[in-house]
Amino acid sequence: MSALRLGTRGSALALAQARWVVERLGEPVDIVEITTAGDRRAGVGDKSRWTGAIEQALVAGEIDLAVHSAKDVPGELARGTAIVAVPPREDPRDVLVGAASVAALPAGARVGTSALRRRAQLLAVRPDLEVVELRGNVDTRLRKLAAGEVDALVLAAAGLRRLGRDDVAYGALEGETFVPAPGQGALAVQAGADRRFDAVCDADAFTALRAERAVVARLDASCHTPVGVHAAGGVVRAFAGLPDGSEWLIDEADGADELAERMLAAGAADLLARAEANAAPAA
Repeated sequence: MSALRLGTRGSALALAQARWVVERLGEPVDIVEITTAGDRRAGVGDKSRWTGAIEQALVAGEIDLAVHSAKDVPGELARGTAIVAVPPREDPRDVLVGAASVAALPAGARVGTSALRRRAQLLAVRPDLEVVELRGNVDTRLRKLAAGEVDALVLAAAGLRRLGRDDVAYGALEGETFVPAPGQGALAVQAGADRRFDAVCDADAFTALRAERAVVARLDASCHTPVGVHAAGGVVRAFAGLPDGSEWLIDEADGADELAERMLAAGAADLLARAEANAAPAA
């Protein structure tokens, strides 16, 4: 039997995620590392910079499947491909490293993040904070925190867990405002639309990711719009706001369609259009 070829980025986190999937597929698999535009710090500031080169390899037949962080997967996939499996989801929450909670941060504290959603949510709760753009992989960001460039930083709990960073102390960002990014904590296995990888697919995680992506599509959200969507237990929750935290909407419903319609009726489209008009590219 010839080995499956699994495409992934070469970052420490991407490789950890790919190896997790390989261990559970139950058949021979070769990992193929692919450098994306995002890795080269090239390309426009949308999600395709992290997945485009991998999708091209998939369409060209150079790999048989790809593993992505689900939050990095664009709404529109390469023709003939699909998200064919979603493994059990890790903790989807954002966490604060450097302080036990947002409330524990001193007035004017510098908090590092490059995500517009995280910026908007932090400032919605604590407008006194100074949110500093902080890029790089997990280790790079942790080094910048240790060097005193910021007082705290926001990371995904899932990334820390998958990297085995049990040495990092953090507090989860709790409260209705802190809705995670769509797909955060989930992995997406992309392949030809006719392929199946049931050995690594969790039905609940798959259903949740589908709902979150549906809300994003209906709101016409992008990397330049502060949007959070999270589905769990049959309930879908969403956040949309301005990057400066001055305006935001939060709602929840029993399904993606109902939630999207309610958000749009409340003015989400106008809010996100204003956010995108004033936003710089974000990771």
